[in-house]
Order: sequence, then C-alpha cells, then structure tokens
Amino acid sequence: MDFIENFYSQITRVFIDGVFGISLGDLTIIFVSLLIALLIRSIVAKVLVNKVKKIVSKTGNIIDDKLFEALVPPFRLLPIVIAFLAITLYFDIESTLGLYFQKINNTLATIFVFWLIHQALIPFSNLFNKLENILSKGLVLWISKSLKYLIIFLGIVAVLEVWGIKIGPVIAGLGLFGVAVALGAQDLFKNLISGIMILLEKRFQIGDVISVPGHTEGTVEHIGFRSTLIRKFNSTPITIPNYIFAEAPILNYTNRNYRRINWTIGLQYNSTLDQIKKLTEYISSYLKDNENFIVNNEYKSFVRIEKFNDSSIDIIVICFTSTKDWEKYLEIKEDLAIKIKDSVEKIGLDFAFPSQSIYIEKN
Repeated sequence: MDFIENFYSQITRVFIDGVFGISLGDLTIIFVSLLIALLIRSIVAKVLVNKVKKIVSKTGNIIDDKLFEALVPPFRLLPIVIAFLAITLYFDIESTLGLYFQKINNTLATIFVFWLIHQALIPFSNLFNKLENILSKGLVLWISKSLKYLIIFLGIVAVLEVWGIKIGPVIAGLGLFGVAVALGAQDLFKNLISGIMILLEKRFQIGDVISVPGHTEGTVEHIGFRSTLIRKFNSTPITIPNYIFAEAPILNYTNRNYRRINWTIGLQYNSTLDQIKKLTEYISSYLKDNENFIVNNEYKSFVRIEKFNDSSIDIIVICFTSTKDWEKYLEIKEDLAIKIKDSVEKIGLDFAFPSQSIYIEKN
C-alpha cells in the first residue's frame, strides 16, 4: 500500500513540477497553443492567401500585387506571434517564466513589425525609379538598399533592447575596433567614396557603354559599394575597383549625341578634276538629303580633297549619323559605302591601292 501511495505521489509531483518548474498541464497548453498557431498559419498560407491573391489580381494595379506578394511571408508569422501573446497572458507576468515568455512575445512582435516594413519597401521601391530623372539609376539603387539595411539594423537594435542589451556601449566598443579596422581597410573606404562620387557626378550609369583606358571597355552592369561590374563586348564580366574611376579618364560612349563616320577614300591619280568634283558633290548631297545623317551648324559634314598621297588622291568623308545604336550605325555605314562605290563606278573612277612604278633607263 505504501508503495502505491509513494508511486502516486511521485507521479503527482512530476505532473505538478513538470520540467524546469513548468507543470505538465502548462506544457500541454503551450504545446497545444503552438500547434493551433501552426495550423492557423497553414490555413492562412493555403486558403486566405489564395483568396486575397485572386481579389488583388483583379484590381489591375501592379503595385498592390507586388505589395501583397511581399507582405505574405511576414503575415505567415502573425499566428505564431498571437499564440505567444496568448501564452504570455496565461502565465503570471511577475513570474520568471512569464517574464521570459513576455520577452519572446515582444521579440516576435518586433521581428514581425520590422519584417513588415522591410518587405513593404520592395514594391514601393518602384516609386524611387521616378527619381532617376534627378538622380542616377545606381544612386537610386543605393538609396533603396541603404533603407533596407537601415531597417534591418534598427530591428536588431530593437530586439537587443527587448532582452536588456544596450546598444550604446556596444557601438562605443565597436568604434574602437572600427578605428583599428579602418587603418587596414583604407582601400575599402577609398572605393566607397569613389563609388559615391561616381553616382553623384553621373560620370556613367548602369547600362552605359564606357571605356576605361588601360583596363577595359564594355557595358556597365552594376555599381557596387566597393567595385563596378562591366560586361566586355565578348560577354566576359570584369570587376574594377571604384577608386580607379576617380583617377582615370572615362570615355562614355552612351552619352555622346551621335556616332561619327571618318573615312578616307583613295582615288587613282589618273582621275580628272571634273570626276573628283562630281563625286564629292554627289556624296555631299547624299549626306544632306538622307535622314540617317545629321548636317547642321553644330554637326557639319565634310567631303573634301585632303591630300596627295603616295599612291592616291585622298578624299575625306566626315559626317555624323542620326543614331547612337550600334546595329543601326552599321547599317547606315554600309548604305553609305554602297552609295560611294556605286558613284565611283558610274563616274568612271577607280579606287587606288598601294603601288610603285619602276622606270628603267636605257644607256
């Protein structure tokens, strides 16, 4: 009889004391609450999200569609937050266990709020694109990323404050460490400052075709905090530290207004002056009347005899095409070349080529 009473008392004590001072009844309540929260989360993910998605998709507004997709992940955390809130209200807030559950609840609520703000920036970052007319595209991307990093930092600070960790002394300690790091990371800060100056001065932007003498030329794909990614014309990516752009002259082919053609046409010396004049007049008229070329006081065209070369009479053809597009530019050049060759043949001229004449004297 004593054995049974002792065994019953042990069972009762285990049920009351439980684990770490939590009774089995309380553990059951916690477990059931979390299970219900996960079940609700699953329902929210499968049912409510799909229904709301159908409603939002009917509005025809892209911003609310992206906002909905961005806010779905944090809202899936909401049932867990509510479950811990219910658990916190169940336990005595003055007890150690209640205090810990309150901190966990505050931590989850803080994460939920900052996660919500962070995700909301994703669709609204499209509004920053309107600033590209004032600022550069790369600078707008920097601002967007900086805001996201700032929200993450503030969220971490808020979570640390919940657990009683003051961020001020930590930052002060990191400041001393940062001084030591800065001495060994001068190149990093130099690249960072150079990158900011690139964006502020708008020397080039994402998508521009540039040439960095002594390094490379190609299309700018990304302007980062430390380096810039350029895609060469053979599709090979190359990363260049930002400080190089502050020290080297940059040729920005995208910023030019038009593309120029600069040719030298060599004619044989047996060409008559009338034939040469007729050719130059025909080419000049073609450039003025064709909409593929720009001819005005600012962008003049020249078709003139340049010099008497060793084997040819050289005529220069200098003009500006009305496009910056590389493919269209090649088409215009080809048309001009065909017109010039056709004119040379019709007038009865011939193109010159390097040649030498040998005269043998008879004794």
